Amino acid sequence: MARPRILVVGAGFAGVECVRRLERRLSPGEADLVLVTPFSYQLYLPLLPQVASGVLSPQSVAVSLRRSGKFRTQIIPGGAIGVDTKAKVCVIRKISGEILDEPYDYIVLAPGSITRTFDIPGLIENARGMKTLAEAAYIRDHVIAQLDLADASQDEAERASRLQFVVVGGGYAGTETAACLQRLTNHAIKKYPRLDPRLIKWHLIDIAPKLMPELGDKLGASALEILRARGIEVSLGVSIAEAGPDKVTFTDGRVLPCRTLIWTAGVAASPLVGTLGAETVRGRLAVTPEMTVPGTGYDGVFALGDAAAVPDLVKGDGSVCPPTAQHSMRQGRRAAENVIASLRGRPLQPYVHKDLGLVVDLGGRDAVSKPLGIELRGVPAQAVARGYHWSALRTGPAKTRVMVSWLLNAFAGDDFVRTGFQAQKRASLVDFEYTDVYLSPEQVRKHTASVVARQG
Repeated sequence: MARPRILVVGAGFAGVECVRRLERRLSPGEADLVLVTPFSYQLYLPLLPQVASGVLSPQSVAVSLRRSGKFRTQIIPGGAIGVDTKAKVCVIRKISGEILDEPYDYIVLAPGSITRTFDIPGLIENARGMKTLAEAAYIRDHVIAQLDLADASQDEAERASRLQFVVVGGGYAGTETAACLQRLTNHAIKKYPRLDPRLIKWHLIDIAPKLMPELGDKLGASALEILRARGIEVSLGVSIAEAGPDKVTFTDGRVLPCRTLIWTAGVAASPLVGTLGAETVRGRLAVTPEMTVPGTGYDGVFALGDAAAVPDLVKGDGSVCPPTAQHSMRQGRRAAENVIASLRGRPLQPYVHKDLGLVVDLGGRDAVSKPLGIELRGVPAQAVARGYHWSALRTGPAKTRVMVSWLLNAFAGDDFVRTGFQAQKRASLVDFEYTDVYLSPEQVRKHTASVVARQG
């Protein structure tokens, strides 16, 4: 009798924690484990702003999957582009471009999220995201290139546009990105004696009335004060009306000469969600507290992380868990336990977890944190933020690289080197997040039906 096949889609926090728990709890002969991911690493997303600013190398936050002890899960290098839950087949586009139809008995959907965008003229073509390792590496090169080009230019208008930078999104990602990159340019400008440091201007904007409202009024105000004291212009209640290659128009009418627009205004569930034809909640798959997809035709389907609206039983009132690493990791472990329970004919358990707080690293000695509801600022907050991130890294080599990089950057600074690896690529949101490869539910069904017909 063939062993049950458990397919996990996505190697983010949720997917990796699920696979690790399945490997520990299932004997090798009890089930076949398969992980679908384009890359054989888990990206530690919260530290991407430090990669963009050069504090950490890209390898530091790309935690190898194959260093996790006796890793016995098969990795399919590619991305899921459709799921036929009736035929129990996942359609996968391998990194070679080949289309693979992977059967499953149980499927755990943890494909994560993509950058949320709006119908703003020029946004897709001219904005850069901060969701992938490639984007972070590109942004670092791009920002340093603007300094190089401004230094070489004799045109004052061009120089001004290259030295203005706009970050959209006053949440965790946008605030840290603006803070870390502004610190990078402030240090780098000392190596450009021909450039006036006063020309460098960073703008952080958000349509919300408060910066990082999840921190609470006091800490949010502290973060705002830190940013403004460092010269970052923060505009709230404002967004982008139009994005051009050399200027940005704000919704309040201002027009800024600018060649760097970084878009971090929220996330949306992976487009894979739309291929199932299942019920959604604000774009995320509707699931039970046990993280199963309800309804006829979804037998053996679990969903979690950023792509699923997992009920928050601690808050109640119909709330769903926010798309954070903290929830995703714990959901991954519970989902694994529930897959095992299904496999062994045991009852499933709901996911319950109280949020432990938020940490925000603003670079240098600047930070604000709220662990377990305790409000911290400055060096204590920085120690908590970095301690949390360091402990969350899965492997010893990753922890060592990050700690050494932090120490080296603190004492030796940055060399402000751009690699040039992606100099000829525009780095649009579509280019780096591959949002145009997914199938519709009808296309998925037609595809699997044609495969069955050929095999018959």
